Amino acid sequence: MLLDGTNITLGTCYYPEHWNRSIWADDLTRMKEAGISVVRVAEFAWSKIEPREGEYTYEFFDDFLDLAWEAGMRVIFSTPTATPPAWLTEEYPEVLNATRDGDLIRHGSRRHYNYNSPVYRELSANIVERAARHYAGHPAVVGWQVDNEFNCENQTFYSESDNMAFRRFLKEKYGTVECLNEAWGTVFWNQTYTAFSEVHVPRRTNSGAVNPHLELDYIRFISDSVCSFAAMQADILRQYIKPGDFITTNGMFGHIDNHALTRDNLTFYTYDSYPNFAYCVDGFQAQEPFKDRWSSRSLAEVRSISPKFGIMEQQSGANGWNVSMEAPAPRPGQMTLWTMQSIAHGADYISYFRWRTCTFGTEMYWHGILDYSGRENRRLKELREISRKVANLQEAAGAVYEARVAIVRDYDNQWDAEVDHWHGRILRPSEDALFTALQQSHVMFDYVYLDDFVSVGQLARYSVLFYPHPEILTKQRVKLLEQYTASGGKLVVGCRTGQKDLRGFCVAEPLPGLAAYLTGTDVPEYTLAAPDEADVVINWDGVKLAAPVFRDMLAVCGEDAQVLARYEGGCYAGEPALVRNCFGRGEVYYFGSTFDVATVKTFLDKLSVKEPLALLLRLPESCELAVRRKDNTDYIFVLNYTKEEAKINLLFPLEELLGGMREEGEVTVPAYGVKVYRTSCMEREAINRGKA
Repeated sequence: MLLDGTNITLGTCYYPEHWNRSIWADDLTRMKEAGISVVRVAEFAWSKIEPREGEYTYEFFDDFLDLAWEAGMRVIFSTPTATPPAWLTEEYPEVLNATRDGDLIRHGSRRHYNYNSPVYRELSANIVERAARHYAGHPAVVGWQVDNEFNCENQTFYSESDNMAFRRFLKEKYGTVECLNEAWGTVFWNQTYTAFSEVHVPRRTNSGAVNPHLELDYIRFISDSVCSFAAMQADILRQYIKPGDFITTNGMFGHIDNHALTRDNLTFYTYDSYPNFAYCVDGFQAQEPFKDRWSSRSLAEVRSISPKFGIMEQQSGANGWNVSMEAPAPRPGQMTLWTMQSIAHGADYISYFRWRTCTFGTEMYWHGILDYSGRENRRLKELREISRKVANLQEAAGAVYEARVAIVRDYDNQWDAEVDHWHGRILRPSEDALFTALQQSHVMFDYVYLDDFVSVGQLARYSVLFYPHPEILTKQRVKLLEQYTASGGKLVVGCRTGQKDLRGFCVAEPLPGLAAYLTGTDVPEYTLAAPDEADVVINWDGVKLAAPVFRDMLAVCGEDAQVLARYEGGCYAGEPALVRNCFGRGEVYYFGSTFDVATVKTFLDKLSVKEPLALLLRLPESCELAVRRKDNTDYIFVLNYTKEEAKINLLFPLEELLGGMREEGEVTVPAYGVKVYRTSCMEREAINRGKA
């Protein structure tokens, strides 16, 4: 099985329905010669199995699977529910998604369905059951992908089926309309309901504003709908798949609790990694300071969802639709760099999108390994070289990404920051700054999502937790953080901590609410940063830190709390801006503002987690550092994302696996180049002791 810890495997996405059968066998042979051993098929091919309602034909994929088996290829088969066929949407228009104004989203693109249509549920269950019953036993099939990229293109749903399902969701959650009114504060602006039938998914309003508590529950409802739709398919597949075969899905899009989706339905999760979005000429992410290096942030989040994960779609060519997303071809070396970026973060399966570039359709400019002609090209040559390098990394299969710092998240706060503009204004820049500072300081980090399944033992793996702005807190989460800190951990939080409850209501008690005892603070006053007070700073032992966007005035509560920094300038001049509270064997830091890069770097330095491998090697900020550990061995990845060569300094001789050489001293990493060094944990500990 893939991701069993024994191999790093290469694959590709293939669409036999796009090509004449006469080239299938040759394509499979060329894939094998290039180092590819797995193909994914069928995610958009409903009509190849059910061309008309109730009419089934299996010969097309029978023929392909037989050829794949003969060629020694393994196949990931997909359920085709991402693109319902024309006969279905014409006969049953209620399956279509709708706009906020209720206009149906018509057939002609993809992902035009809604998850809650009873008709679509029935027809989807039928096609999944038919496909699984027929194809799951084929020896070439090793796993199944459920649907394709849940919530891609659309992560909001406004059909009448969604209206009805939303009401059922709310009735199950609240029981009575009176409890719903209380949970949503509907007395405000006379929004009180007298029956669940009066409740709708968000609609256009006079002011543009919608009850924020309704919107928060609506996002939770969307997530529940996705998970339920996936569970329906996974339950069917489990009845037919062979022992050892897996169930997965791909993507990572908004308004989904991907942790619950994976935990309840999948063997593991797979991600679609397109670092070249950073170079889109239409401006999409073009201004991001890290360009393609930002994909490491998404890979870290995927790792939190599924510690064992793969890449179902890895960038291999230029990307773009005929209507949007124009991006250049990967430069020489970038395909290798992005592959190693995924492996460095823990992926043991890398599947390239796609083998052949389609000559027609919306994605005819979304290039794969081969261009339209299918002839030999630079990317195919680079793929062969990638395959050779991956062969040298096989011993690292199953190695675990090594991090001692984590950024804490939860879906309630992530979704509330979408609904609440004030919350979003502080959370987004702080999370951006955390990632930038951690990357530039070469500090490996994980994301940890707080939910009912996280234990204090999992948190205890990390010496420092950053939970930047947990406006929504619960007693359970606070208790978990108290246990983590009391056992010796260090927790850093920012302004507006503890301001809300799970409903999204602001708490009617002194801030930081439930976190007051943990942080040892009181917040007697707070404010948005006024434009005429942009020069306000926070003085921490002579280091002047910015105080952007928002500011909490702090006060010390408790004998173990201490003021570390104060505001300089503005109406809060002289007031506490940073408080440290000793809690058990650990410490909690409450920073009264939003985090920028310099502030995060100051915390990393003062908490002694900056440059964790500084005794072993020195890197410029332009290079990413990642470490995967297996047994007693560390695999150290150095990735250069720039178009200039980078100089690194190895303080001790290390074996470099990709080139098979032992290196020491100043080493040149080529433009878009990668180095992977192997060292034992015992060697590192001896070096640390010797330099202490």
